Amino acid sequence: MYPGRHAVEHPEQPAIVMAGSGIRVSYGELDRRANRMAHLLRAQGLQRLDHYAVFMENHPRYAEICSAGERTGLYYTCINSFLTAEELAYILDNCRARLLITSAARLDVARQALALCPRIERCLVLDAPGLQDGREQDYEVALAAHPDTPLAHERLGAAMLYSSGTTGRPKGVLRPLPDEAPEPGLPLFAFLNKLWRGRAGMVHLSPAPLYHSAPLAHLSVTLRNGGTVVVMERFDPEQFLALVQRHRITSTQMVPTMFSRLLKLPADVRKRYDLSSLEVVIHAAAPCPVQVKEQMIDWWGPIIHEYYGATEGLGFTACDSAEWLAHRGSVGRVLLGELHVLDDQMQPSPKGQPGEIWFKTASPFEYFNDPERTALTRSADGSMSTVGDIGYVDDGFLYLTDRSTFMIISGGVNIYPQECENLLITHPLVADAAVFGVPNADLGEEVKAVVQTMPGVPADGSTAQALIDFCAEHLARQKCPRSIDFIEQMPRLPTGKLYKKPLRDRYWAGHASRIV
Repeated sequence: MYPGRHAVEHPEQPAIVMAGSGIRVSYGELDRRANRMAHLLRAQGLQRLDHYAVFMENHPRYAEICSAGERTGLYYTCINSFLTAEELAYILDNCRARLLITSAARLDVARQALALCPRIERCLVLDAPGLQDGREQDYEVALAAHPDTPLAHERLGAAMLYSSGTTGRPKGVLRPLPDEAPEPGLPLFAFLNKLWRGRAGMVHLSPAPLYHSAPLAHLSVTLRNGGTVVVMERFDPEQFLALVQRHRITSTQMVPTMFSRLLKLPADVRKRYDLSSLEVVIHAAAPCPVQVKEQMIDWWGPIIHEYYGATEGLGFTACDSAEWLAHRGSVGRVLLGELHVLDDQMQPSPKGQPGEIWFKTASPFEYFNDPERTALTRSADGSMSTVGDIGYVDDGFLYLTDRSTFMIISGGVNIYPQECENLLITHPLVADAAVFGVPNADLGEEVKAVVQTMPGVPADGSTAQALIDFCAEHLARQKCPRSIDFIEQMPRLPTGKLYKKPLRDRYWAGHASRIV
């Protein structure tokens, strides 16, 4: 997120365009304001490897706040803007942030969290003219007190982001930070730029929350290329198509649930927009149902690229459309790290058989301030790491099955619910679906589905039976849900990741749960 020479050579070129408000931030403005913020951080006493935190919605000032950290040698932690005060306070305390930047839209939650976080010395608030109340201060007033010239000694900084916490407390992923100038940046950005053909003049559409690792990385890569990033305040499928046409978007990064929502637009809406400017569409975050991706490639052409790589950076796989069509359902070949698929005894799983995915790590990491959970990700000899994903390798391509924590054991049979979820989401009655194990006195667990229906579809027994019958047509009996419940809104994180824990907890109350 360091604009470097682009701020000098093309100061008036738009770096950021907000999709809803139309607010534009030029490269010159971005660089000047990031310099002011960098001086503020230094004046606050933050030194190399110290931490500050960002808690706000997608905002025109997001990039400058992060860019300041990338030129001061600091770790900045972008936090899920939908967290509760208690959840926010946990991360603020755990990451040892000394400064918090938030917005008026998130100030109520931030204030509640600040009451629990005495370590936070100062809280700067965007869109709060004239605010001065204890630790809280108007961001613009604070920024104006500092020069817009570069620091005398700029050092490379980086994000320290937290895992989504879908199976437990979020964990801060800390990577070593080299003591060097902010240009050319971390080697990972050069790798991603080459892989996805980043170039000068690119126009990237960012439809997801910027606090997540993938959107943040694509923002950084685009700005280092001198391109323009169009930021959606929130994802809306038809607005997405309209933005591609209006801004002649060349690249975007998405998640499978966005594909599903686009495909469920009426045919006349899908045909209304010119998408011919798209060159590269990248997706990850969750396994994409085969039928969904087939339809997307039919619609947009062979421009869709998929990758697999946890926030922890253990390893990285990727495939383009041609490779995926030859290995449908795969998340690609290994490009970073050394992949091993192992059974419970840490022995190699037979070809095509699911096992836990381990990497001889491409990038060293640790969970910040949490040595015990760091140790749980390591093999006994410390040479490999895992985040608990399950998959198998066939013909050199990796296929994801599920997370180990989501596996259902029913009558001694291991069942991975992702397969059933992927099937249900393709049904025209279904807007979203979750599948997991619930208690069964005889089998230990049985397969349960929770479904969010499409608008106007009745959430009743006939719909449930139709979906159970649909599953039975395509899956082995033990993989099919024995029952289906309905929910008005599926608990998905804004990144697209399904948050199963609160769903499962309802059914495991009073039982010996395997949930972690």
